[in-house]
Amino acid sequence: MKILSIQSAVAYGHVGNSAAVFPLQRIGVEVLPVYTVNFSNHTGYGAWRGPLIAPDDVRAVITGIEERGVLGQIDAVLSGYQGSEGIGDVIIDAVSRVKAANPDAVYACDPVMGNAASGCFVAPAIPELLRERVVPVADIITPNQFELGYLTGTSPDTLESTLASVDAARAMGPRTVLVTSVERPDRPANTIEMLAVDDAGAWIVETPRLPMKANGSGDVTAALFTAHYLRSGEAETALRKTVSSVYDLLARTLESGERELQLIESQEFYADPREQFAVRHVR
Repeated sequence: MKILSIQSAVAYGHVGNSAAVFPLQRIGVEVLPVYTVNFSNHTGYGAWRGPLIAPDDVRAVITGIEERGVLGQIDAVLSGYQGSEGIGDVIIDAVSRVKAANPDAVYACDPVMGNAASGCFVAPAIPELLRERVVPVADIITPNQFELGYLTGTSPDTLESTLASVDAARAMGPRTVLVTSVERPDRPANTIEMLAVDDAGAWIVETPRLPMKANGSGDVTAALFTAHYLRSGEAETALRKTVSSVYDLLARTLESGERELQLIESQEFYADPREQFAVRHVR
């Protein structure tokens, strides 16, 4: 399997491609990383150094890959945080080029916009770009519950309303939706859920909620779910494997006391997910 991953990169820590690439490689996926920024560290520290990469330069890298004649071998394009409208245009163009070379390829988009705690934290033009132009060409999207509501103009909270919001998102274009953080008012205390929906049905899984914030965990989640879904063709299987790997990664990070994901130290959890959480068929 080959995945073209168009995301940010940092020298210190693990977000964007610096979070997604190694777990994919560890499960046997060939990754072609294309960087949209090259920062010293993620912006959550409040200070960082390094360049934003101009959209034309990102496009040039993709053109260079195309000139090697390998776009037809790519199984998926993966994207995360889109810092500008220009980068969005480059990603949409890359998806078009890859699908022209390989009609079976898919586009997996993590529509990063914000979360319930901090609200929308991207540039004002990005939500509209994602809603109007990017999500309609995606095959797989991996929003959190807040982003799902933002994309669809809904307010998902219960399981029923979240499923209805997923249906609205699927009507926009993508057939597979992973909701990475479902927080229902009637859920058991100190738990959180993930929900995966495709043409075959809907599945949900509950895990303990760990008392931490981990930059980059969404990037790992989107990457692993995409790869497992492509391999198995089953949302249930992809959900079960992804949740187990990400939970163990987060638990190890919490135990370490470090701020950054313990991505390398957790590598056995990607290669051999323990699958310790029950996945429930809800539709």
